[in-house]
Amino acid sequence: MTVDTKYKSGKSERDENFPVASRFVAPRFRAPILAFYRFARAADDAADNPKLDATSKLAILSALEDTLLGRSDAAGDAVPLRAELRARNLTAQHALDLLKAFRQDIAKSRYNTWSELIEYCRYSAMPVGRFVLDVHGEARSTWEASDALCTALQIINHLQDCAKDNRDLDRVYIPLEDLAKHGTEVAALARPKASPQLLACLHSLADRTAGLLPEASLLPRNVADLRLSVETSVIVALARKLLARLKTRDPLTDRVHLSKPYAASIAARAAAAALVGRAAGKRGSYEIVKDDAA
Repeated sequence: MTVDTKYKSGKSERDENFPVASRFVAPRFRAPILAFYRFARAADDAADNPKLDATSKLAILSALEDTLLGRSDAAGDAVPLRAELRARNLTAQHALDLLKAFRQDIAKSRYNTWSELIEYCRYSAMPVGRFVLDVHGEARSTWEASDALCTALQIINHLQDCAKDNRDLDRVYIPLEDLAKHGTEVAALARPKASPQLLACLHSLADRTAGLLPEASLLPRNVADLRLSVETSVIVALARKLLARLKTRDPLTDRVHLSKPYAASIAARAAAAALVGRAAGKRGSYEIVKDDAA
């Protein structure tokens, strides 16, 4: 028996805010990273599909896990990742951690505190960077900076999509404690425009997320692989740009996402800065991307 894939969104790595196994990454590493992404995308599509009930969602996630661990071949999206893990002698734990986060999405729709949100990111975001580092054979000492970067990327997505997540999934990642501190509530996310109170809350969370970037910026400096250093420098630069927008704009009404041409220009500058830094022996990107109207 195979899993019905009609639930899938059709979204691919090319639709993400941040590069996934881009041309900066060495070709020999792209296959496992893409296999991991497609496994995660299948799980995410199941957890986020508003037409599926909880039982159906959990069944899809169980099929992905069983296939990943070799107990079944029901979930085709897990087969390539299983093969890559076996071929490279890599652990399945990072993928299993992601499944824990997706199961949590099905059962949990509110987060009370920032700490609770960070704990969610421990399973929803951090395993992605850790897997990429493992694929490259990087030292485990790079995990801390990677965790900070992946957590920042996850919260950026939560802030960008806060209205959509609430409307389509009745899911709110904005900590209730922060909403209350700013004198607002979940219902404010359903309005066409953010109230001053909600806007203050969202801008405060963007600022707090930006506090993760100093640690995240250490990642390009500390990885041994040159091409991964460039890739992560690009991601840090894109995160910095998006957070600059999120600290000043209303994600309920304003455009926050970067256009592809503009994102490409940021990526080119960040890549060049990373290469110059490596050539100078600095091992990393120090680019500061100004916020503008592009």
